Amino acid sequence: MIGVVGAGAFGTALAVALARDGRGVTLWARDTHDLATTRRSRHLPGVALPDGIVVTDDIADLTQADAILLAVPAQTLRKVLTIHANTLHDRVLVACCKGIDLHTLTGPVATIRATLPDAMPAILTGPSFAADIARGLPTALTLACADDRAGMALQQGLSTSTLRLYRTTDTTGAELGGALKNVIAIACGVAIGAGLGDSARAALMTRGFAEMQRLAQALGADPQTLNGLSGLGDLALTCTSDLSRNYRFGLARGAGAAADPTQTVEGAATSRAVTLLGADRGIDLPICAVVAALSEGLISVETALQSLLARPLKEE
Repeated sequence: MIGVVGAGAFGTALAVALARDGRGVTLWARDTHDLATTRRSRHLPGVALPDGIVVTDDIADLTQADAILLAVPAQTLRKVLTIHANTLHDRVLVACCKGIDLHTLTGPVATIRATLPDAMPAILTGPSFAADIARGLPTALTLACADDRAGMALQQGLSTSTLRLYRTTDTTGAELGGALKNVIAIACGVAIGAGLGDSARAALMTRGFAEMQRLAQALGADPQTLNGLSGLGDLALTCTSDLSRNYRFGLARGAGAAADPTQTVEGAATSRAVTLLGADRGIDLPICAVVAALSEGLISVETALQSLLARPLKEE
């Protein structure tokens, strides 16, 4: 049985995909009344929950799970782990969020290790939209677990006929790729929203990818990990699709419109955390720094663009 903590769009989509493939799934949420009654999620219009999904508001129901997927926002992950430590402390925990904790400056795997040292941490990340997964469209993701034997078991247990998982032991690279691409997606959205065109977006994606690689290598990641699904793959998807919340956030800022306040935009908080990490280690991250300042309302879009265009010329 697979447990899923969090009944938002992504957690529900993973539960649906696993249940359709014959897995038993227990889906936990704080408020399950509507979901349990209607068997439909407001986050995934038109998608019904398969019979193999048990909906619960009692996290103790997950104690028999072979693995527990943590589909909660990166900025609340540590709080969820702390509150439910008695249930989660010795379990196989797979983070399904993308971001860097603004207070501890750590990614999801490191957050699990620090909060629940007896747990077996992993992360599931890569180019994916919840709606695609829920509809059964082919999706490939990266599963990162430092313990390769545990990673192999998770790869077998979580792969389905439409969800293909590629395995790595580089948890640092996987979590940083998934987190940093959200920041670059905001920058690309700003560029398109401001009317700068696709050439500017391509430049931001390319130079943003260079920033991702610089920080990841400085933090001990394998450079090849960023060339895979959790880095380049996720960057390509998130920076070019209107389905990306981070891209839409940037699009609104670039156009001078208000962003949807009900949407979780992981890249906004991550941009601030990344900027602090870069400053601490002396790493030049100009795009991330500009996105952080924009997200906090410290600079205008015009000032942000001028600051990037005015940077000294250099070799690529």
